[in-house]
Amino acid sequence: MLKQTLISIRITIIFLLICCGAYPFVVWAVSQAAFHHQANGSLVTNASGVVVGSELLGQSFSRPEYFQPRPSAAGNGYDPTQSGGTNLGPTSDKLINGIHKPNLKNGQPDPSDFDGVKDLAREYRQTNNLPPDALVPVDAVTRSASGLDPEISLANAALQLPRVAKARGMTNDAVQKLVDDNTRGRGLGFLGEPGVNVLMVNLALDKAAPMKPATPTH
Repeated sequence: MLKQTLISIRITIIFLLICCGAYPFVVWAVSQAAFHHQANGSLVTNASGVVVGSELLGQSFSRPEYFQPRPSAAGNGYDPTQSGGTNLGPTSDKLINGIHKPNLKNGQPDPSDFDGVKDLAREYRQTNNLPPDALVPVDAVTRSASGLDPEISLANAALQLPRVAKARGMTNDAVQKLVDDNTRGRGLGFLGEPGVNVLMVNLALDKAAPMKPATPTH
């Protein structure tokens, strides 16, 4: 009995050292040596060297000189600590028409308010100067499962491009070049659809055509 107990203790210690010590260390060392950027969160810095986000996480852009990401249901929007979607099916009235209630007594929006596909499509058309009946890409008016999708479709980028080019004072061809440079192709050449990384193309825009700071008002 004692002999078996000692053997069990030794085996436990050996596997503890292997599984909780050696193996994690080897994985960490290999990832840091061969995949340093990815292993540390695929972080992105601006021209000043300040971390502004991750290639893997979507974030909000609302100004006209930027490409705008897919809508988000993560927390109050693009919250990486509350990643998640709406879990609404394609026949959901809430998904299609949304929920609209008067503001609270303190003037803040009612927490149960929800912009549906029709609301998002109308806003998207207005933002991008499109006709009221223009077709819009599905990723422009639906929220992703994570709420943090870093990419938009090529069709979505194409409809936003004229607005961005005009706001930046750039030609459409110049902006298209930046879009192409920040487009991910299909996995293995045939899996999925190409996608434009919103953060990366917006940083490229800031580098190619920096915007002047807004003049303060008094």
